[in-house]
Order: sequence, then structure tokens, then C-alpha cells
Amino acid sequence: MKKVALVFVLAVFVPSLVLAWLAVRSLRDQQFILERQQSLLFQGVADSVAKDASGLIAEQQREFARQVEALLADSMPMDIAASFDERLRKDWPVAEVGFTVSLDGQVYSPNLFDRAEARRFRLENDKFLCSRESVEVYWNSPKGTINLSQLDEKESNLTQAQAAITPPYASGYSKYTKESKQARNVEPQQKIRAALDNNSRVAPSEAEFRQLIADSTEGTLARFLQNKLNLMFWYRSPRDPQLVFGALIHLARLTEGLRNVVKVDPESLRDEICVALLDDNARPVTTSCANFQGNWKRPIVATEIGEVLPHWEVAVYLLNPARLTQSAQTLKRTLGLLIALLVLAIGIGGWLIVLDLNRQLTLASQKTDFVSNVSHELKTPLTSIRMFSELLAEGRVTDPEKQRSYFNIITAETARLTRLINNVLDFSRPERKKYNFAPCDLAGVVRETVESYRPHLEAGGFKLDCDLPQSPVFINGDCDALAQIVVNLLSNAEKYSADRKEVRVEVLARKGTPQPAILFSRQPRPVPHVEVRVLDRGLGVPAGSEERIFEQFYRAHDSLSSGIQGSGLGLTLARQIARAHGGDVVCEPRDGGGSVFILRLPTAPISTTNGHE
Repeated sequence: MKKVALVFVLAVFVPSLVLAWLAVRSLRDQQFILERQQSLLFQGVADSVAKDASGLIAEQQREFARQVEALLADSMPMDIAASFDERLRKDWPVAEVGFTVSLDGQVYSPNLFDRAEARRFRLENDKFLCSRESVEVYWNSPKGTINLSQLDEKESNLTQAQAAITPPYASGYSKYTKESKQARNVEPQQKIRAALDNNSRVAPSEAEFRQLIADSTEGTLARFLQNKLNLMFWYRSPRDPQLVFGALIHLARLTEGLRNVVKVDPESLRDEICVALLDDNARPVTTSCANFQGNWKRPIVATEIGEVLPHWEVAVYLLNPARLTQSAQTLKRTLGLLIALLVLAIGIGGWLIVLDLNRQLTLASQKTDFVSNVSHELKTPLTSIRMFSELLAEGRVTDPEKQRSYFNIITAETARLTRLINNVLDFSRPERKKYNFAPCDLAGVVRETVESYRPHLEAGGFKLDCDLPQSPVFINGDCDALAQIVVNLLSNAEKYSADRKEVRVEVLARKGTPQPAILFSRQPRPVPHVEVRVLDRGLGVPAGSEERIFEQFYRAHDSLSSGIQGSGLGLTLARQIARAHGGDVVCEPRDGGGSVFILRLPTAPISTTNGHE
């Protein structure tokens, strides 16, 4: 048993505890894992909105090209070059200023003296548009590439290094800080490094306007002037590739169209997050939740829109920041409870396994004892039968009284051997045991059985008393099976009699069920029943063994060491038969020493039919 328990502990229980400990350790990372999963989900939302915003701006750029072609439909490019600003603003309100410049550095529109916006635009951008000055710009040209070989070699190397180590599009988010804004007023190389330090995926390049255009037909460029973003669209018509038509975009009107794309998709997340479009100063331009207020510089995730709106971001915020922590705590508690339940199940299962192993080992030991007991029980009557039959057969005994005594001994030992074999057979084939239920007189069955057993008891020096009713006591049962119960109880009283060889048999009629132990006490009302009581003055049943003595093979007193005969099956079979009749057999201590074995049977039939197994 100790070896089996040790193997179980080492092979099952200890590994289970180790796995439980590892699972408990993993609970500490559940909040991080949940936050990571939520971040990936929210990052997808931010990337989708940023992509839609970039697509909308690209559509505005194509719309600008269509506006230019519409103006050129009835006129030559040079005919509308001077009046392009006025005509464009009239037909396309998104343009704040329209400009026309030739590749040789001639600015045709807007007129320097038309209005304040035009004058300011010319003063700030003339040198750049005429390619007389290199400025720092963010550019995007979908139909062409910039010739970086014409730029300063050091700047080119830094730009390429920045492009090589810049994170991919959806790898994270950047925050437009004061440091990056101050970087606009320092050298280009330092500004690129500032962009690198800021983990931005876009960085400015210093170039002339003509270098940026190269062979492209359209594109966008953005530059910061006095910490204000200026976004420009430009387009070259195939009718006159030497002229470049452009527009300074009115950001407020452009962002009006972006309001429709700043939304939470899927709808299931609308109660959890708010999506905001942040400008280069990390101020909200538009949000998906009108009344949301939060720390705009601390989004959960964010994605830059790109070169068309440098340092503008689509940021995601939690509507209830504590909700994620609560979800993580709930998940942690749930997993912790599940782990505890699994460990408890393993513990209980191990305990049940150990109990079953103990029971099986005990049963194996009892079976070994049973074989020894049966061997002993078979040997003893066979020896007596053989010895006395040989004496009689050889004619050594001539005294009639001795002959009669020897015959009685042979008869008794034969009956004893028959009972033993019957008990073994009945126990080994309980499923094949069938009872023939019929009305029978229990008092008559007990009287007949006791009288047939009386000579054997009296020959052994027993005093047998009976208290049986004179009137019949009818029950529904198998008379032979009930007689076997009485014989087993008398045999049990005989074996454990010790020195006080007294046996008393009583049959009593009861009106109710005083004991809840018997099966038919489950009826809703007390059941009239009859009791057959076998009282002895023997060794008694040790305390705590009142129920165990009815278990198979169990014996309160070891037969080999104590010299008490028996196989350990008599009481087991007696209870099986009694319960098949709707009753029970119980044991109680007797006043003055000894035991009382009580057979209780209902006097009224309880759903029992012929052929019941």
C-alpha cells in the first residue's frame, strides 16, 4: 500500500502541483496579455481610420487635378495662369490659395497685391517655388521619385539611415512633442535625428521645389512655417508640362471631410473606446465621442496618417480606463478559481483513488483469508466424515449407541459442509439467484428451521429457547431463502458462543418502522413488519464493526487465530436475501453480553414479483 501511495504521489500528485504552481505564476501576466490583445485590436481600428483618412486626402488630391483640367478645358494653360488663384477658390472651396509657377522659376499666381493671404503666401513660398531656396518639406509623389543624388551627400545618408530603421506602418504610434517642434528651427540633420528619436515613420527632407517635382505629374508636400502646417497639392497638365498648378489647402475645410471617417468600427467597440484625430500639437481635431475628455498625449495606441499630414495621428483612448484592469482582474480570478477547482479535483480524485486502492488491497487480503478459511472449513468436516465413516465401514464400532452417535456426527458435518458450499455458490452467483415469492407463514418457517437445527445445537451443549406466536404470520417471500437466513443466524450464534452456550429465537409483529436503517423505512408512512430475533450470549461484536460484519469476507474475529469456524459469507448472504425481500438484517448488542441479530420483513408486499433477482 505504501509503495502504491508513493508511486501515485510521485507520478500524479506532485506533477499536478507543479503544473498548478506554473499556472498560478502565469496569472500574474494575464493583465499584460489582455492589454496586449486589446492593443492589437485597437491598433487595427487606428490603422483602419488612418488608412481611410489618407484615402480621403488622396481623393481630394485627385479632385484638385480634375478642377485644374476643368479650368483648362476651354483655355490654354498660360491663359489662366495669372487668374488661377481666383478661379480655383471660386470652384473649389478647399483651396485657401491657388498658385501657378513655371519650372524656370516664374510665379504667375497669386498676385502679390491681391489680398493678405496671397501676399503672405508669396512672401513665405516664392523663393522655394522658384527653386532658389532649399527648404525642409514632407513630400509625397505617387507618380514619380525624387532624385536624391542632387541633395547634400550627408543629408542623403542620414535620410537613408532613417528610412532603414523607421518602424513599419502599424508598429506603434508617435507623439508630437515640443522637442520635435523646436527641431524645425535647427539643422536638417538634427531634425532627422529628432524624428528618429520620436519614433516617427515620416521625416522631412531638404530640397528645392524643382527637385521634389522631378518627372512627376502630381503630388503633395507639407512644410511647417512658424509652427503651422502648410499642406499643398500640385499638378502638371499634359497640355503644358512646364507649368505647375498648385493649391495651399485650407486645413479646417479639409478636416471637415475627415470627420466622417473618424469613427469606431466594429460597432461592438463603441462603448469601449474613443477615436480621435490629433494635429501636430497633439490637440484633437475631431473625435468619435463628442463629449470625451482625456489626456490627449497618452493614447492607448495611435497611427500616423503619413507625409500628407505629418505628425497628425489617429489615436485611440479608453472610455473607461479602469475597465481593462477590471477585466484583467476578473479573468485572473476566473482562471485562479478554475485552477483551484482543478487542483481540488485532482486532490479529491487522488484521495478517492487511494481509498479505492486501500479497499482493493483490503479486499484482496480478505479474499486470501477467505480461501484459507474455506480450505480449513472444508477440511474439518471432511476429516470427521472420513474418520467416522471408516470406523463404521470397517466394523470397529459394535455399540449401537456409538454407531448412532457417529451417524449423527456424519449427518451434522454433511449438513455443515452443504451449508458452506451453498453459501459459496450463492455468493459467487448473486445475479443468477432467483426467488419464488409467495405467501408464506414466517412463524412456521422459523419453527421448522429451529427444530431441524435443535439436535445439532443441543448436541453441542447449547440451551435453545423459542418464543414463537401460535397464529400464522404471513409475508410474501421465498420460504427456502428465509430458512437459509435463519440457519445462517443460528450458525453464527453457535460459532461465537464462547462459554455461555445460550441461544434464543423470537418472532415479533410490529405495527411501524422504528429503525430508519431498513430499506422499507423509506416509505412515506410506517410499514407494519415482523421481526425474527436471534439472541446469544457469545463474544459480541466489537464496537465500530456492527455494519462491517455484513461485508463480504469480513470477520470481526480471525478464524485461524481464534479457532472460530466460518467463511465470512453467512451474514453477507443473509442481508442480501433480506433486502431482496424488502427488509434487512441488523445487529444490536444484548443486555448482559452477547448480540442480537434481527431480521425485519414487511408483512405487506412491496412491489415484489415472482422471479425477482
